[in-house]
Amino acid sequence: MPELPEVETTRLGLTPHLEGRRILTAIVRNHRLRWPVPRKLPSLVAGRRIERLSRRSKYLLVDCGGAWLIFHLGMSGSLRVVPAATLPGVHDHVDLVLETGMALRLHDPRRFGAVLWVPGEPGRHKLLQGLAPEPLESEFTATWLFERTRGRKAPIKSLLMDNHVVCGVGNIYANESLFRAGIHPSRAAGRISEPRYARLVGEIRATLRAAIQAGGSSLRDFVHADGSPGYFQQQYLVYGRDGERCSRCNSTIKTVRIGQRSAFYCPTCQR
Repeated sequence: MPELPEVETTRLGLTPHLEGRRILTAIVRNHRLRWPVPRKLPSLVAGRRIERLSRRSKYLLVDCGGAWLIFHLGMSGSLRVVPAATLPGVHDHVDLVLETGMALRLHDPRRFGAVLWVPGEPGRHKLLQGLAPEPLESEFTATWLFERTRGRKAPIKSLLMDNHVVCGVGNIYANESLFRAGIHPSRAAGRISEPRYARLVGEIRATLRAAIQAGGSSLRDFVHADGSPGYFQQQYLVYGRDGERCSRCNSTIKTVRIGQRSAFYCPTCQR
């Protein structure tokens, strides 16, 4: 599933092709995504100028001047800029056709993604209301994490994936950040000290920035806006490495199920 680095990489790749461009129309080949694509989308976007692209958590936000498009890539989605005349594939569900002759194309084999239209400020949409601070912003601090985990018995890995605690940190980067911080993924969040949270916050930021620099992780169907893959999976320290040797201590990487997701960890380095 595309996580924060993949969505941010997509935003960075799309920005020079979209910002300042005018939309001619939308072509919707399949309205049945995670939430129905608006039937009137072609008329809603026609003639609008794309002012800017931004990101909130794992959502890509497109400012259409007084109204916004919200894209979510779901489990297998990707957004690419292609010549508008390019024949669509079976999983190419939505195009935004631009005045430049190019099109922003949503490819989503599993159809868990979304294309939503929001008049006014996007932060008022129910999907974006109540989200925690962004992990790369100054509001996300050790104090924030420490205060919101007091008395919590839930494993820290589960809380890192809770958008009301910190938004956008998915399974891959929670595993990698906890390893870098030396914290066992099963440790109760309420039993972690503020100094350890300070290290964890730093490692979350370092992990996400490294992933963005590497273009994200290409697992399953994720590709950049130009169709190229990301390479951060080549830098994984624990994720997907069950049974392999730890790069720090040579112990065997193990895995455990936490909240229906696999958690990878080093039993020696993480406590």
